[in-house]
Amino acid sequence: MPESPNPMQLQQASERFRHAHFQAMLEDWRARIRGRRSDLLSYEEVRSILEGRESSGLPELKEVPLEKIVGSVGRYRDFTQAFLPRNEALYDRWRQVDAAMNSLSGTPPVELYQVGELYFVRDGNHRVSVARARGDKVIEAYVTRVQVPFPVEADNVDELNDWLIRAGEELLMRRTRLREYYPDADLTLTEPGRYRQIDEQIRVHRWYLGENLGREVSYEEAVKSWYENVYLPLAREIEESGILKEFPNRTVTDLYLWICHHREELRERFDVSLTEKAAVSTFASVYSDKPLGKVWKGARLAVTRLTAGENVIIGLPEEEEKQEGSADKG
Repeated sequence: MPESPNPMQLQQASERFRHAHFQAMLEDWRARIRGRRSDLLSYEEVRSILEGRESSGLPELKEVPLEKIVGSVGRYRDFTQAFLPRNEALYDRWRQVDAAMNSLSGTPPVELYQVGELYFVRDGNHRVSVARARGDKVIEAYVTRVQVPFPVEADNVDELNDWLIRAGEELLMRRTRLREYYPDADLTLTEPGRYRQIDEQIRVHRWYLGENLGREVSYEEAVKSWYENVYLPLAREIEESGILKEFPNRTVTDLYLWICHHREELRERFDVSLTEKAAVSTFASVYSDKPLGKVWKGARLAVTRLTAGENVIIGLPEEEEKQEGSADKG
């Protein structure tokens, strides 16, 4: 029968949780100041990006370095990258686990997925968090390996993020064969996981193309049509507009996906279909990655909403403003 934690163990666990929770707030604050994320990685997202498959064999029992555990199956928002507890709601469970880990009976091994040389928690997030807070270096775990199309070249979270971006682009290029059709094609993104949005666009474009042509459209034809008629016109407008200066360290394809989302939002809200130029212009008028740019554009948006009401599209080119005005009068 498991040993019940004594009052001294619970008291020490409570103090450890308070300290760890405070450190979590500091970690989140430092990350915001630097414009970085402090979340754990989502195992589901990583597996989806890499098209990974869990091995069917029995898990291997071994000691795993705690610093190599970088993500979680379902609790990746509850803890920081250092597995510090963010949420006060974790308090009761966390201190019970802490007290149990310091008792004679201890706790069972955690369960992990292994991707390359890095690990994701399948079961045991609190145990990993407590072990990190105690200063432990390793933890006993049942490990299931995940098979991926090519070797994972990463030893930490930052390297894995960078590698996931490269891997996501490579897998997209393999599926679409875009580099074969267009050797200069560059769809580089700066965030992992967003290549799926391009996959979705191609799928939807293929359906609409088939409806318009009244016939079955091959995947190859859909890819070429999407690149030439959907992606390139907006990408060229982004480059020619100079908007990239407002978004340091971002790419044309980053802005392409953001502006597609922005364009769809305006279509749903105002029932308008914007040209590439108008979509870029309105996006540029409201958004910026530069701190001062964010403040100035946020203030401009607030003033415009106060003076002209909510139903106004900011940043329309002059010729499209006239068209909108004519439509309103009609």
